[in-house]
Amino acid sequence: MDKMMDSPWFLRITALLLAMLLFLTIKSDEENLNAATNGNMTDIIRDVPVEVYYDDENLVVTGVPKTVDMTIEGPTSLVQSAKQLQDFTVFVDLRTLNMDEHNVMLQVENVSDKLEVTLDPSYIEVNIEEKITREMRVDAEFNERLLAENFIVTGMKTDPERVLITGARSVIESISFVKATVGGEQGLNKTFTQEASVKVLDKDLSKLNVTIEPAQVDVTIAMEEYSREVPIDLRQIGPPKEGVVINDLTPSFGYVRVYGNRAVVDALDAIKVDVDVSKLEESKELTLKIPVPKGASRVSESQLEVLVDVTPAPEEEPVPDESAQAGQTDEKTEVKTTAREFAGVNVEVKGLDEEDRFSFTQPDSGQVLLTVKGESSYIDTLTASDFQVYVDASAAEDGENLLDVTVEGPGNVTWTVSSPSVTVEVMRA
Repeated sequence: MDKMMDSPWFLRITALLLAMLLFLTIKSDEENLNAATNGNMTDIIRDVPVEVYYDDENLVVTGVPKTVDMTIEGPTSLVQSAKQLQDFTVFVDLRTLNMDEHNVMLQVENVSDKLEVTLDPSYIEVNIEEKITREMRVDAEFNERLLAENFIVTGMKTDPERVLITGARSVIESISFVKATVGGEQGLNKTFTQEASVKVLDKDLSKLNVTIEPAQVDVTIAMEEYSREVPIDLRQIGPPKEGVVINDLTPSFGYVRVYGNRAVVDALDAIKVDVDVSKLEESKELTLKIPVPKGASRVSESQLEVLVDVTPAPEEEPVPDESAQAGQTDEKTEVKTTAREFAGVNVEVKGLDEEDRFSFTQPDSGQVLLTVKGESSYIDTLTASDFQVYVDASAAEDGENLLDVTVEGPGNVTWTVSSPSVTVEVMRA
């Protein structure tokens, strides 16, 4: 055995057999590879984009899917190459179709004839409509719950106020809302401007597929602290000096804006401003401070000018001595006369129905100064209640009426009033 293995021919024959075995193995692998390469296979290419050919300047097409799935079957090498390169195109050509609904087939180009192609879906329902453009107003939208306490929105506007919206006629005609919504952090208390996207919605608040120009607008939200205009009520305090009559109090303005808590501001009927008349002797203009109501934060004006119309006390006239004028000097027959004033006498309004209302315009206090002259001993016994001061408003009309003042009193005295006529505003029921 050792002799045979040492023989050169044995080694040559063994080497030949090993070479033949190696050759057969390699050849078998190549044949298997060629068989696999030359065989058929099936594969799916997903989410292939769909191209649409149509007159996009004048028409709008709906119903075309953005992507489809494509199944390809054929020689393995071609299937693998197609999947790797994806140099084919899936398209639908609508250029020859009229405006209407159509059932059309999707097509594929740039695919080898040796491959069988199936699309999912292969047919689609499309709607071809006229493209139109409309200009529409943009409404600003803002959540008022973001406002700080006691602040309110006083205005919202967009810049630009109108936008151009382009789309299919049916879509444009279904537009119900064009909005631009802005937001912010809680506690907003000053006007701000923010850029916002324009949204086009139908009546169900579904977003519509349209083109918007411009797609962004600037939204300005104006806000301020809650306020309301409240009338000023002049309140006369302090008794006038003896003989002085306060005819009228005229403010430089009648209303002031009050800011602050809504409940507090809404509950205000008026802001009372006190006018001290106890030291006045003649007409003059006073500068008064306007108080800030309790619970409010501020008022629009801090002070007020008030013109006070005053009738000063008349000087006492000397009483003529009638006996002296007649040349009589009998002291027993001499009668002493004097004058007495009653300030702040109310003027009564007669002739109105119970449902009618009235107010005095001039003087706004509705009071006059009554001066009575007569025998001193008798004058001293009189009071203001012994006289009736009134105006007859039975023929008065709605609005302001100038009415004469009538005085009724004892017959043995004479009298005068500071205002022979007064202005009364009548409000008939």
